[in-house]
Amino acid sequence: MASASASSSPTLAAALLVLLLSSSAGAREAAAAAASAAPALDQVCGRLGSYYVTPALCASALCADPAAPCRAARDAPAVAALAARLAAANATAARDSVEAALSSSPPPPSATNSSAAASAAAAAARSCLQLYAGAVPSLRWAARAVAAGRYRGAREVLQAAQYVAAGCEGMAGDAAAALPRENAGFGDMAFVAHAVVASMPAD
Repeated sequence: MASASASSSPTLAAALLVLLLSSSAGAREAAAAAASAAPALDQVCGRLGSYYVTPALCASALCADPAAPCRAARDAPAVAALAARLAAANATAARDSVEAALSSSPPPPSATNSSAAASAAAAAARSCLQLYAGAVPSLRWAARAVAAGRYRGAREVLQAAQYVAAGCEGMAGDAAAALPRENAGFGDMAFVAHAVVASMPAD
């Protein structure tokens, strides 16, 4: 009787081991299935930590425009194309806003301290406009390149574009608060778009 019990112990242990391994494999498969079922946007935004971009910042930047259905992107290349396209669109909007602000600013009435400050602010805005005038065509090229799956070159364009908004703020100095809000919006978008495109495999 004792011998039968002893011989059944290894069999029971083996059965338990098989059950444990099967359960573990099933859990891994379920986790993998859940990950694959997650929207491509969430997958891409979740892997940008090394670029100091949080999932929340990534999603808020890419989903800010209701006309661009961010969660409809089917895969990572589609998310990258969306990010590059939005960067170009935001740069265009910022450029147009700076230009409109310059056009609507009246000339300083006299050589007073306030008029000197206004002149300095206008000069900074003109310099800012020049930055955007150079960035917009480059970003449009980058958007076309990323849409075609060509990331080399586009990464560098987006990296340089990150400094446009900050450059405008630096030139404006104390008058930075008067810059159009689109300038700050483009700064965030360029930061996220560069991270997304830089995370794509080398082509």
